[in-house]
Amino acid sequence: MREVWPGEPYPLGATWDGAGTSFALFSEVAERVELCLFDDAGAETRIDLPEVDGFVWHGYLPGVMPGQRYGYRVHGPYDPGRGHHCDPGKLLLDPYAKAVEGDVHWDRSLFSYQFTDPGQRNTDDSAPHMPKNVVVNPFFDWGNDRSPRTPYHETVIYEAHVRGLTMRHPDVPEEQRGTYAGLAHPSVIEHLLSMGVTAVELMPVHQFVPEHAMVARGLTNYWGYNTISFLAPHNAYSSAGQRGGQVPEFKSMVKSLHAAGIEVILDVVYNHTAEGDHMGPMLAYRGIDNASYYRLLDTDRRLMLDYTGCGNSLNVRSPHALQLIMDSLRYWVMEMHVDGFRFDLASALARELHDVDRLSSFFDLIQQDPVISQVKLIAEPWDVGPGGYQVGNFPPLWTEWNGKYRDSVRDFWRGGQSVLPEFASRLTGSSDLYATSGRRPVASINFVTCHDGFTLTDLVSYDHKHNEANAENNRDGTDDNRSWNCGAEGPVEDPAIVMLRRRQRRNFLTTLFVSQGVPMLLHGDELGRTQHGNNNAYCQDNEVSWVDWSLLGSESDLLDFVRTMSRFRRKHPVFRRRRFFLGRMLEGDVRDIVWLTPSGKEMTAGDWHSGFGKAMAVFLNGEAISEPGPRGQRISDDSFLLLVNGHHEDITFTLPGSEYGPGWQPVLDTNDEGPYDQRPSGVTHEPGKPITVTNRSMQILRSTARG
Repeated sequence: MREVWPGEPYPLGATWDGAGTSFALFSEVAERVELCLFDDAGAETRIDLPEVDGFVWHGYLPGVMPGQRYGYRVHGPYDPGRGHHCDPGKLLLDPYAKAVEGDVHWDRSLFSYQFTDPGQRNTDDSAPHMPKNVVVNPFFDWGNDRSPRTPYHETVIYEAHVRGLTMRHPDVPEEQRGTYAGLAHPSVIEHLLSMGVTAVELMPVHQFVPEHAMVARGLTNYWGYNTISFLAPHNAYSSAGQRGGQVPEFKSMVKSLHAAGIEVILDVVYNHTAEGDHMGPMLAYRGIDNASYYRLLDTDRRLMLDYTGCGNSLNVRSPHALQLIMDSLRYWVMEMHVDGFRFDLASALARELHDVDRLSSFFDLIQQDPVISQVKLIAEPWDVGPGGYQVGNFPPLWTEWNGKYRDSVRDFWRGGQSVLPEFASRLTGSSDLYATSGRRPVASINFVTCHDGFTLTDLVSYDHKHNEANAENNRDGTDDNRSWNCGAEGPVEDPAIVMLRRRQRRNFLTTLFVSQGVPMLLHGDELGRTQHGNNNAYCQDNEVSWVDWSLLGSESDLLDFVRTMSRFRRKHPVFRRRRFFLGRMLEGDVRDIVWLTPSGKEMTAGDWHSGFGKAMAVFLNGEAISEPGPRGQRISDDSFLLLVNGHHEDITFTLPGSEYGPGWQPVLDTNDEGPYDQRPSGVTHEPGKPITVTNRSMQILRSTARG
């Protein structure tokens, strides 16, 4: 019989100290907790945890070493009407597990009811069909690793999927493709650096579970927004095995990216778990303490509140659920060395009762936490509940995915009516959303495309979604794409449409890189990646979603354009200001920003709201950045003129008078097919002279005032 010591109630989870392992599990409803150890043959040994303090059941087992597989069985009330689902027949995962081995094998034993009669209880043993937790070795040689801590105004984010980014990369060894090691491969890092990327934002890497219904359709949860373990790196992304090897492999990836000056931001899903609604499986939280971990209906405790569209919502009103979130965040920062988080459906975390509350307990905890408050915090500022769209309403510590930026920029370049005022606001950092809360332009994470929706190439190639491969009769995915196919749906050979689509891609990218705020690129957009019109490829773990690196040949000009624009932005601080434009005289006779009509005159209120409203010039005064540099010195830059034509016809602009600049040198024209160079040409345009801007294109001119 194995020796068991009392141990301690903290830390929760399984903690190896070099001689043995401490196990601790929270459950307020449990009457008895069994720790289940599994050997290599799958044989199970059950051990009662001997102590309980503050609803934490705990014990210490000498000699239990890293690699040991385990799970829990919780004895207690099974009373769905009161929200309780304890059933020792179900093997449960540890919410604090650092590693998970294996997958869920869908079987009726995973459910607490009979499929043929949901009113009848199912007590079948689920252990043969459940993954197992793994005790891990926490020690790792970090050397002199440190976070790059890139300031927000110098940050360029690259949203990527660990598997999809490298599955087709020819330079990554086959056994490392789709893994943490593959993402850290020198060829991948070199590619990121060539685009000026300073941070990778990884789609979910917490251990997740593909939904039963999805697997039944022969598909899987590729994106990973279905977490089951908030401290465990997803095991399928490991090339080093699943008996704990995924942990040091993840750490090695972070260490390699840090050495290259690239931060690691995790897309985290704390708003719900993989257990679904009240008819979902019993994998962990439901069987451990359903009423503590989930939001339940007050009128019927059998049912769950769902602000996420995924069946359940984590109960952020519960101190123990909040503790799990905070412990998870601190673990990923302190032990895994990540640099920030993007919170999926963050509005769901802000709900105290039903309304989204900026001062909820969750935000209070983040604000005062000495670890989490110091990393990058990015909100996806919406959920599917009433009042869930909260762009601009998060606290000052936070930045936000700016969905209004995406929509406005798409509307402008597809020829939308009366969108010029909002387009101008998004171009200059969305002060209407962020200035009143004391935030700055960098509160806006600007993006035109992300994992959810069309890729950049599809955005200019399709008017409608084409999600037939998802086996949902094309009902899934949004219908509000704000896209334009440039005259024909899908792939074409018409040279005029092909050229227009290429120009539109450059328009979107140019807008992104000259906008105030933080630019975010979607992986593969720099290579012209297509999902063939699928705007919801969450279940496509195949060539539909994987980055096609063979496009490096045919789309080399697009990659060159991205690199050029990134270098241009990095070189010129006027495009990455730390404060909003004031629109007033600062020094001399010219303001920091001036909006001009194509005739070269300053825009009036009537011009902003005219029926046309598809073209404008923007003067950016590089001498009036009005903020100190890192050592207190005044920052100054060249002045620039942006000529923007969203009309379907060419427009002749008149350059403004000499008070704006003695002359103007062309820097970039999105009508050009390349090659691209960020240096001004030898051509100089005089003030007051005409210049033609091609339909649906944009030009950048540099003032010659500084030589």
